[in-house]
Amino acid sequence: MWQENITLDMPYDFDYLIFRLDMDDLNYVNIEERRVCVPLRINQEKHVVKVTAIGSTEHPEFIIEGEHTSRKKELLAMIADIFAWEQDLVVVQDFFEKTDLAGLFQAYSATPLIREFDPFSNLVKTIIHQQLNMAFAQVLTSRFVMKYGEQLDGIWFYPTPETVATIPYQELQELQFSKKKAEYLIDTAKQIVANELDLTSFHDKSDEEVMRQLINIRGIGGAWTAQNWLMFSLGRQDLFPSSDIGIQNALKLYLGLAKKPTAIELEEWNQSWKPYRSYAAMTLWRSIEEP
Repeated sequence: MWQENITLDMPYDFDYLIFRLDMDDLNYVNIEERRVCVPLRINQEKHVVKVTAIGSTEHPEFIIEGEHTSRKKELLAMIADIFAWEQDLVVVQDFFEKTDLAGLFQAYSATPLIREFDPFSNLVKTIIHQQLNMAFAQVLTSRFVMKYGEQLDGIWFYPTPETVATIPYQELQELQFSKKKAEYLIDTAKQIVANELDLTSFHDKSDEEVMRQLINIRGIGGAWTAQNWLMFSLGRQDLFPSSDIGIQNALKLYLGLAKKPTAIELEEWNQSWKPYRSYAAMTLWRSIEEP
């Protein structure tokens, strides 16, 4: 077993992060102890890494714990990537202080843009959630992971592409997946197994290149889904899903508008928020999520 203390030289709101992760029933989150257990894979090995906050938003400090000392360096790097500890949130805050979102960023400062724990599991979640209400999408996702995934120390791991590729379509329909959604999930996994789709290659491609490839995947379909996957799988910082109803509602409330802005209007407005439009989107979502 290994342990590492990490201190950040910037404000970082880990408590909001815990609140957001706790929205997903499959995540292990302990709000009282300010702890998240992160399921990670290195090749075929499964690892659970505990991240516990012991500092404050203004002075963040964390204890990171894992089992296998031989993988410590790799796992620490993965955790730093997922939680975006390399991005200086002071720079982001200073940028937005000079924009029309200054008041929003003052109210919800130090909001991190974190990644999902695994790109394939996020693609699975993205396909399942497409065109479903949040509650039913969560039910389907939980059924899927609990039937085909694995547990380590009580923490759920999504099934691998190799596992998903072998699932009969009918089995997913028995879990209340539509015929098309079952096909989307299984066929996408088959493409990955056949090396026709390489999610790891997306790290080196531009947003535009990745979006073109994602939109061609059955079950992704549109820019909104592709943008969300890019933000939360690769941590891309300059994306803004203008068609997102939550973002439209958040801006309506923040600006005191009589009606929601349209996607076309938002495409014009968000130009002044480059190169940190993902942070604008994240902070707008936060403004309508918290009680």
